[in-house]
Amino acid sequence: MEVTIKVENLTKSYHDVKAVEKINITVYRGEVFGLLGANGAGKSTTIECILGTKKYDSGAVSVLGMEPQRHRKKLFEKVGVQFQEANYQDKITVEELCKVTQSLYKTTSEYMDLLGKFGLLDKVKSQVSELSGGQKQRLFIVLALLPAPEVVFLDELTTGLDARARRDVWKGLSDLKAKGLTIFLTSHFMDEIETLCDKICILKKGKIIFMGTAKEAIESSPYEKFEDAYLWYTDEEDLENESI
Repeated sequence: MEVTIKVENLTKSYHDVKAVEKINITVYRGEVFGLLGANGAGKSTTIECILGTKKYDSGAVSVLGMEPQRHRKKLFEKVGVQFQEANYQDKITVEELCKVTQSLYKTTSEYMDLLGKFGLLDKVKSQVSELSGGQKQRLFIVLALLPAPEVVFLDELTTGLDARARRDVWKGLSDLKAKGLTIFLTSHFMDEIETLCDKICILKKGKIIFMGTAKEAIESSPYEKFEDAYLWYTDEEDLENESI
C-alpha cells in the first residue's frame, strides 16, 4: 500500500508546554484517518505541523513523499484543506468564490459537479453570507476538494448539519475515497468516525493513547459502544490548552 502521510516522532512545545510528544502516524492512499481527542489534546498542533504551517521541534513529516515546509508550493497543488471556521468577503457569491479558488490552482475539479454532490447547486448565485451554517460548512468542503487533491484535511466536517445532510456528506466522501482520495479528518461525532474512518488515533495530553480501528478501540475498553469507549480513553483530559 502506498503511504500518503508519514509522521515520525513528531514533537512540538510551546515554551514549557509540550503540545505533542513523539507522535507516529502512517496513513495510506485511499484511507480515511480520524484524529481524535478532547480540546487541548494536541490535534490542531499535529495537523498544523503535518501541513507545514507550524514548525515542529523534532521528528519528521512526509506528505505525498514531500516535507511540508520545504515543498509547500508543490504540496499546495495536491492537498485540500477545510477548516471549521473560514472568513470570506461579505458580497461574494458561491459561484464567484469557487472561481476565485479555482484560479489559485493549475488543475481543478468542476465546481458545479462538486456543488451538486454536496447539495448546493441551487445556491450558486447566492452570496456566501446568506448561506446557513450547514450550507457554509458544505461549501468549505467543496472548496477543499476543488484543487482535485490527492489528500484532503477536514476539520469537524459536519458541524451544523442536520442528519440527512451529514449522511449526504458521508456518501460524497465515500465516493471520493473509492477513487483513491486520502482523507484526514477530525470530528466530535462518534457515529461519523465509526462510519467513515478506516483507522483512528486518539490523543491525550499530546501523546497517542490509542491507534487502530474503532472496533479495536471498543474491544480494548470496558464498553460496547464506541462513544463510551472514546470517553473512557479521554476522561482525564486537561482542558487548559484548548487551542493546542
